[in-house]
Amino acid sequence: MNKGIIAIAAVTIAIAAAFAAIYAGSGDGSVKKSAVSTKISPEASTEVLAATLPDASGHTQAMAQWRGKTLVVNFWAAWCPPCREEMPAFSRVQEKYRERGVQFVGIALDSADNVKAFARDTPVSYPLLVASDDGADLARSAGNTTVALPYTLIIDATGKARYAHLGYLAENDLESLLQQTLDKQP
Repeated sequence: MNKGIIAIAAVTIAIAAAFAAIYAGSGDGSVKKSAVSTKISPEASTEVLAATLPDASGHTQAMAQWRGKTLVVNFWAAWCPPCREEMPAFSRVQEKYRERGVQFVGIALDSADNVKAFARDTPVSYPLLVASDDGADLARSAGNTTVALPYTLIIDATGKARYAHLGYLAENDLESLLQQTLDKQP
């Protein structure tokens, strides 16, 4: 058998296993909550806050503009079913906690065209940035070593990464993590 075919088969099996572990389906088309927490490196928030990314219209946005806020950073893609499923809830939570200094930012590991199309069909109340090819490196530096999606990182107002979650994050679990973060702030 050709070495290239073996390598492709191995990669395909690894990707399928990752999807099975992270996006465990219930058989009815819905997505079960994944309780995959990840270790957060001290550099996670530093790298994220140092990033400068375009929005879907090509306007450059510095993540540092949200320094001093409690930041919920969600790595996602338009082709990712659990990402699309959790974003309306993220939008509701953004609205609910906006006055408390919470800012959500979606970082798409996707193309600007896909992000625009998604935003037309599913408007959200927070900025969507486009990381494209650079997104994998940023996701890794934020603690997502597998670069699986969705991946959510919560950074407190002091700039410290508090929580990281790999996989679908249910609205009530997100609110609980967010409340814990807000309670720990000075």
